[in-house]
Amino acid sequence: MYQPPRGTRDFLPDEMYKRNWVLERICEVYEAYGFEPLGTPAFESWELLKMKSGEDVVNQIYYFKDKADRELGLRFDLTTSLARVVATHRELQMPFKRYATGAVWRYENPSEKRFREFWQADADTVGVSDVIADAEVLSAAVDCLKKMGFEGFWIQLNDRRILEEFILRAGVPMERVLEAIRAVDKLLKIGREGVIEELRRLSIGQDEADKLLDALSLTGEPEHVLTQAEKRLKDSSEGLKGCKALRDMITYAKSFGYAEYIVVELSLARGLDYYTGPVFEVSAKGYEDYGSIAGGGRYDEIINIFGGNTTPATGISFGIERLVPLLEMKGGFDKIALGVDVLVAPVSESVKGEAIKVAQELRSAGHSTILDLMGRRFSKQLEYADKKHVRKVVIVGERELAEGSLAIRDMETGEQTKIERGKLLDCI
Repeated sequence: MYQPPRGTRDFLPDEMYKRNWVLERICEVYEAYGFEPLGTPAFESWELLKMKSGEDVVNQIYYFKDKADRELGLRFDLTTSLARVVATHRELQMPFKRYATGAVWRYENPSEKRFREFWQADADTVGVSDVIADAEVLSAAVDCLKKMGFEGFWIQLNDRRILEEFILRAGVPMERVLEAIRAVDKLLKIGREGVIEELRRLSIGQDEADKLLDALSLTGEPEHVLTQAEKRLKDSSEGLKGCKALRDMITYAKSFGYAEYIVVELSLARGLDYYTGPVFEVSAKGYEDYGSIAGGGRYDEIINIFGGNTTPATGISFGIERLVPLLEMKGGFDKIALGVDVLVAPVSESVKGEAIKVAQELRSAGHSTILDLMGRRFSKQLEYADKKHVRKVVIVGERELAEGSLAIRDMETGEQTKIERGKLLDCI
């Protein structure tokens, strides 16, 4: 028997209803914030994909050549394609606020929470240098989670400039800073000792590595952490710019209404090389061990690198493979009506024509409706409806039609009632 390729999955209807419900909620919020939909190819030029993604990600890109010997790769995120679009379509009005959903691919070691094909749902603002844009995409993410029933979150904030300055002070040469950032980014995966080992490979001494991780481990209220960071970086203009950016974001967050969820986490790195300023991750309160369910940051240089003008940009991305199982764990789908609303059950061959009319009437009124097409016995139709979690069955019988009526069975309670044919839509 053939199976899906390793690291990929099939999604049967029950799972797809949940995934579609999540994507619909996210897109509704994105559009409420004025983000517009954008579609881009699933594969891009190999040169484009590897340009600013970082060594770890380059090694994960699905690379291939087409029949004309062109080097291509499957997209590993949705941001790189956005940057290409902005660089090439200079007629776009700024700010350009776009959202996109779709599959991306990375050749990683598959695990319970990690796949080689996974879906993202992004919102990005291009053309705004003020971190009000960063604060707004985070606000959109918070509203998405609230719309899906989440009540508490943690929003981790950092700025790449702060992280880079602490790394430089640990003795890492500028040309190896990105390697050190990638090492720090693995802190949760491989632990402190694992990160120190990777830093030692970059010629950082044990003492310097310890001091670096100690500095990045500052904890407390955002004001306290930023004050301590500013003291340690008082002679670094870039580091202080990073601190100011986070202070400004927190001020905006108070107006957006989510500042209470913010934690300043100086070790937060985000693995991609294109980030240049604030970076952020969102996790659900009470499910911290599950990891982040959304993340993003500012990337002010990538559009210029791809051939466009120097253009500021920021964005956030939801991981659907993380979000759906988390909602299942917390019972987020328990009270949501997913799937087909109605099964129309003709009890004999002679009433099929009327059953078709009933099904069409329900469909026209917006009810998802299955019409039995197999001529099964009535008991088998009910069994099918039960297995498909259909909520109501409309029974079309010869006796009922002669009386100008129909019967409706509630599949949850088992209650069956007779109604006038003309009042069908009032009773569903």
